[in-house]
Amino acid sequence: MKKLVIFDLDGTILDTLGDLKNSVNYSLKQKGLKEKTTEEIKTYVGNGIEMLMRRALPSNISEEEFQESFNIFKTHYEANMQNETAPYDGIIEVMKSLKSQGYLIAVVSNKFQSGVDELVEKFFKDSVDIAVGTSEKIKAKPDPAAIKYVFEKLGIEGTSDIYFIGDSEVDIQTARNANLKVISVSWGFRSKEHLMKFNPDFLIDEVKDILNIIK
Repeated sequence: MKKLVIFDLDGTILDTLGDLKNSVNYSLKQKGLKEKTTEEIKTYVGNGIEMLMRRALPSNISEEEFQESFNIFKTHYEANMQNETAPYDGIIEVMKSLKSQGYLIAVVSNKFQSGVDELVEKFFKDSVDIAVGTSEKIKAKPDPAAIKYVFEKLGIEGTSDIYFIGDSEVDIQTARNANLKVISVSWGFRSKEHLMKFNPDFLIDEVKDILNIIK
């Protein structure tokens, strides 16, 4: 039977916060709006870049104004998504260990597909077997569509021993919707206290703890 571990991307295996913040604030500055702090940006991420910008912008702007600001953000982010982004310490070694034990590794993210492809190719090309972002064909998490797509492409049958690892309540909900075990991580964009409210199967503080659960 094939063995599989699924990782979220932003806040789980990659610290993307700096580049996301810089691009959000670049867009806001173009419109004469107040810039956001790192802590504010943390609370906005998790549901894709469109929702990130909707949360960052005033709620009373028109849809036309939103689209203009969103396009400024996306153009800037696509050109600058590797400036500060880097893997969390130890995550590459954990992936290599899982691969050596015969696990397939997937990434499922609410980032747009081309962004997922670029970052996975840059940082994890030797470890990740399939990486799925959002697109016209794949609905965003917590919809389990991306999980089902991974299963289909990798020939996975059954979910009893498959783990989904993520840093947000969206990842917990995704795992539940796909009937997977969920490992929540506290080093990402949500606090440990926040994650505990959603009752993940496991909640860990250090990257190495992944290998204590998945054996």
